[in-house]
Amino acid sequence: MGIIFAVGIGPGSDNMMTVEARETLESCDTIVGYPLYIELLPESLKKKKLLSTPMRAEKERCQMAIDEAKDNKRVAVVCSGDAGIYGMASLLYEMCEESADADIVTVPGITAAVSGASKLGSPLTNDFCVISLSDALTPWDIIEKRLRGACAGDFAIAIYNPQSKKRKDYMKRAAEILYECGVEKTRPSGYVKNIGREGQEVFAGSLSEIIEADIDMFTTVFVGNSQTRIINGRLVTPRGYDI
Repeated sequence: MGIIFAVGIGPGSDNMMTVEARETLESCDTIVGYPLYIELLPESLKKKKLLSTPMRAEKERCQMAIDEAKDNKRVAVVCSGDAGIYGMASLLYEMCEESADADIVTVPGITAAVSGASKLGSPLTNDFCVISLSDALTPWDIIEKRLRGACAGDFAIAIYNPQSKKRKDYMKRAAEILYECGVEKTRPSGYVKNIGREGQEVFAGSLSEIIEADIDMFTTVFVGNSQTRIINGRLVTPRGYDI
């Protein structure tokens, strides 16, 4: 029986890939992934058998890995960030639910909420939640419900997939929902674009400034809670210590 590793490679830079992820990939015969993630791999790993499928072909990508594993191979499906956070791990488990062709192992990586937060300062120090604005697989009414719930709980929020060419106004729509729930337009917020990659851009300011910025699918947005402040240009959510 083969083995398939769902591997999170972090934001893309070699020094932000975990040692476990690197060692796992080095041990594999085949690496499968979205073309950009394959491109971000260290050069030493590109000597292996590499397979890829475009966006929206995730099932086909997983099937490639399953087919490779049938030959008792060690196969990796790579994801940016963490494979279990908006990644391919769950799909692999689902597709192999009734199959004995391969064992599935999840290898964690540094997700955008963590890597992005470190660039901004410390915006997620207290309770927080992660919400994706992509409605490709989650209906917008559920996304809206989750935004309202985050507001009701006064969570700091890390927002993935804030907008794209086809979803140009989604971050604005999300902000309007937050405003309705009592979040002020001046709420300390920030974003990091191309985390750990060439062209990285870091901004800390107000929520109203965020929605006017040039953000995309490679951007992670951070909306502070009611206690979040900007300290010396850094976005900081206090833990609650007496100072």
